[in-house]
Amino acid sequence: MIDVKNISFTYAGSHERIFDNFSLQLEANNIYGLLGKNGTGKSTLLYLIAGLLRPQSGCVEIDGVNSFSRRPETLEELFLVPEEFDLPSMSLDEYVRIYQPFYPRFSREVLDSCLRDFELPTSLNLQELSMGQKKKVFMSFALAAGTRLMMMDEPTNGLDIPSKMQFRRAVANNMSDDRILIISTHQVHDVESLLDHILLLSRSRMLLNASVSDICQRYSFEYRPSGSPTDDVLYSEPSVQGNAVITRHEAGATETPLNLELLFNAVTQGKVNI
Repeated sequence: MIDVKNISFTYAGSHERIFDNFSLQLEANNIYGLLGKNGTGKSTLLYLIAGLLRPQSGCVEIDGVNSFSRRPETLEELFLVPEEFDLPSMSLDEYVRIYQPFYPRFSREVLDSCLRDFELPTSLNLQELSMGQKKKVFMSFALAAGTRLMMMDEPTNGLDIPSKMQFRRAVANNMSDDRILIISTHQVHDVESLLDHILLLSRSRMLLNASVSDICQRYSFEYRPSGSPTDDVLYSEPSVQGNAVITRHEAGATETPLNLELLFNAVTQGKVNI
């Protein structure tokens, strides 16, 4: 569905190239976690996919259509929730009345369900909300829009601990087989249970592009007491339980849950390759 083809991109006035002959393919029925250190181009990639930025060379295609052309049939299948945004001074009902027509599969039922998941009323004034509440409303509208491509940049920033759980529930309840969701985040523990596929970006290249299933079939993530044998350990970090470690997954052994922060550190330090 999404084909990033040999793109190069540099911001005007900068000599630093964010992407150089960069390619990537993304398929439906996946929740992608887009990870990387600050300045590696995560948000830029989302804006290039959305057609809000234009690469100096190469192109991004959504269902075979160049995203920068911003065709109506492409835009109605795309929703981007940026890290920073504001909402107009109006009621939610008025907001829905204005923007619902842009999304043919918009569902007020899904919107109200998401708002209830976030413990918000289904009728409210947008300007009376805190920033965290506005983020919940905007993400609820994004899920209700029914687009086949949805992108969220740091969606859990500004959310309290209960709200992060509510966010995961709202997303899980409203994914469909034909949808792609890309979540760009530094808050890996907030979303790791949602993700199907991990993309780890580093200076115009992918350090990691693998499904969670493949990762967990190849590696085990566990905690070991201090002083335990380390002969089989590929990567280790101290923790309150002793040491958090990555080892190769043994055939026949039970798969362990993914520790995304541990994996991130191991891959960026070159200790694990997939």
